[in-house]
Amino acid sequence: MRSAQFTRLLAIAILLLAIPAASFAGVFLSITVAPPPLPVYVQPPCPQEGNMWTPGYWAWSDDGYYWVPGTWVPAPEVGLLWTPGYWGWSDGFFRWNDGYWGPHVGFYGGVAYGFGYGGMGFYGGEWRGGGFFYNSAVMNVGSTHITNVYVNRTVIVTNNVHVSYNGGAGGINRTPTAAEQQVSREHHVQPTSLQKQHESTASLNPQLLAKNNGGKPSIAATAKPGDFSHGAVPAKAAGGRVNPAALNASAKAMSAAPNKGASTPPRPAAAPASHNVPRPPAANAKPSSPSPSRQPAPRAEPRSAPARTESARPSAPPAHAQSQPAHPSAPAHSSAPAPRSAPPQHSSAPPRQEKAPPKENEKERK
Repeated sequence: MRSAQFTRLLAIAILLLAIPAASFAGVFLSITVAPPPLPVYVQPPCPQEGNMWTPGYWAWSDDGYYWVPGTWVPAPEVGLLWTPGYWGWSDGFFRWNDGYWGPHVGFYGGVAYGFGYGGMGFYGGEWRGGGFFYNSAVMNVGSTHITNVYVNRTVIVTNNVHVSYNGGAGGINRTPTAAEQQVSREHHVQPTSLQKQHESTASLNPQLLAKNNGGKPSIAATAKPGDFSHGAVPAKAAGGRVNPAALNASAKAMSAAPNKGASTPPRPAAAPASHNVPRPPAANAKPSSPSPSRQPAPRAEPRSAPARTESARPSAPPAHAQSQPAHPSAPAHSSAPAPRSAPPQHSSAPPRQEKAPPKENEKERK
């Protein structure tokens, strides 16, 4: 039983690692090899009214790039549209920018995913009141069961470029517009559980690995998320030349790397560090330790131990002072009265010194 539970936990951990960098998860992958071109495929018909098309894309795992088939999914809320994720070249690496739901379609790298996503905006449909209307000029809505349909052929763009990433050598040279930058600041909703399960299922299929299919996956799109058998559509062709040997070598190199391509997790760790850097009480603790050393008699070495314990006591106030950052004036006042507070701390010691001399005087009197 324990081994079975361990196996399940290990499988879940592998699935989490296989999920591409999500902005919501705060994890970003840094890959040195470009993703393959987008494969050529047809869109399966929409299974039911209200479903939204999410284009297929290349994701990354320890075995290299694998294809996540495009699929139809229900929108999480009425009025939301899907902005696809994209690979972008930055600082010498390819980094994945996760997709999201929002009231408007934002920047997705200029990648022409097709079916309404021509590289800028979305022309596959629009919300009208509480219903979504499909543009049948670019969307496969089937023949009978979907009634919310209109036709707009002016948005059809013939594009034979299947580049799947933005920037870098051979990448798409496009930056966000002012409107797309505004969309990036809107409230976004993360991918749904169906989308995440769909991606996880794809990561477990070795036929979807680019090193195995040469950029032409046997399952390019599905009618329903996670269902790779009913209504699945194979790729008609690869979008360009793919070098499986290079992809395999890159996957082995990345999986053997200590950080496995994680580039930004250290940044969140800097936040707690920044809270630990300004330690004003620690600076006050230094003057408090020499102050006792000046007042006790230099001959009384045994009293040096209490001096150290007293110097350790000011180390406790720093923890208390950090737990109350709302009173920045406390360290400032504690630094000023430090000379005054020192005598009271040693005022308990001097009385002992005063008691000791009278004994010596009594001996002298005797």
